[in-house]
Order: sequence, then structure tokens, then C-alpha cells
Amino acid sequence: MLLAFNKPYGVLSQFTPEPGSKWRTLAEFGLPAGVYALGRLDADSEGLLLLSDEPGLNSSLLDPRYAHRREYWAQVEGIPSADTLDRLARGGIAIENYRTLPCRARLLDPQPEMVPRTPPIRVRKSIPDRWLALELVEGKNRQVRRMTAAVGHPTLRLARARIGEFSVGDLAPGKWRELSADERKIVFSGG
Repeated sequence: MLLAFNKPYGVLSQFTPEPGSKWRTLAEFGLPAGVYALGRLDADSEGLLLLSDEPGLNSSLLDPRYAHRREYWAQVEGIPSADTLDRLARGGIAIENYRTLPCRARLLDPQPEMVPRTPPIRVRKSIPDRWLALELVEGKNRQVRRMTAAVGHPTLRLARARIGEFSVGDLAPGKWRELSADERKIVFSGG
């Protein structure tokens, strides 16, 4: 079984709570027994999270050697220039002891219409913000946030929009559904 879940802000990508954590868990959403998250989204990130009860799917989706693409939408402070987008795309952004692989980076035009978040992002009257798309084939801890910060555009809000060619689409935050055979194929396409 392969499930798509639109993970809301403030939810851990696990079923067991962390001691003393303020974050909710996947246990609150009525998911079938025996499924586990394929990859992770931080509690302060939103969007498409796949879950399955099938062993082995994690490595085929997440190992960078398979170049399986995942698209993230990041609302960032400021408006990144073409040079900044090129720098992100070329890769080689240093995050801790690691240099990122090349990716695709572009401004989203039109800007996406997102469900309002609670709590809302911080807004500065003197600094505009902009949504950009980053399509990665790797998924290091807090990678998108660290990449945008490294080029001077801190991430204010982050959502995973697509895995392979499968998009979160109109699946509402906090909702999940099982994927059809055709949808499974598009999850594993685009690598």
C-alpha cells in the first residue's frame, strides 16, 4: 500500500511523540496500521509525505544515486536574483560538512495560493517575500532551509509539492488517500 498524506505544519513525520515535544504526530490522522513514512518532513515543513507498509521503497525513493526528484516550494525573504537561482541550481552550496548536488531552482510565477498557516509566518513591511521551487535529488536534514539561508534568502515557509511526477494537488492539509496503480507509476517516474 502506498499513501499520499498532506502533512500540515506542526506534525512530526512519525507516529511516536518525542518526550517533551510540542509537535503533534501522524498517529492523530487515522492512517492504517503498519505504515511508515518514506522520508521525512520537519515538523515546521508541510506538504506531500508518502507512507507505505512495503519494505524497500525508502531506498528506491530517497537514495541520491537513483536521482529521484522531489520538488519543494520555499517562501523566502527577499526576491532571489537570476544569479542566486543559478548558484542554487549549480550545487556546491556548503551546508555543514556537505556540498549540495546540482538541482533545479526557479521563481514560482504565479505565486502559489497556500492555505493560511497557524501560526502565520513573520512578515516584514520593508522586506518582500517570494515563493521559489527547488527540485532536489537528495534530502539532507533541513537542506532547503540551509541552502536558501546560505544565499541570503532565509526560508519563511516550506512545502514539498511533488515526488517524482506525483503532486500533492488538491489533497487538503491533514488528509490522506491511497494511490492508484497509475499514481504509483508517476511517483516512481521522473528520476
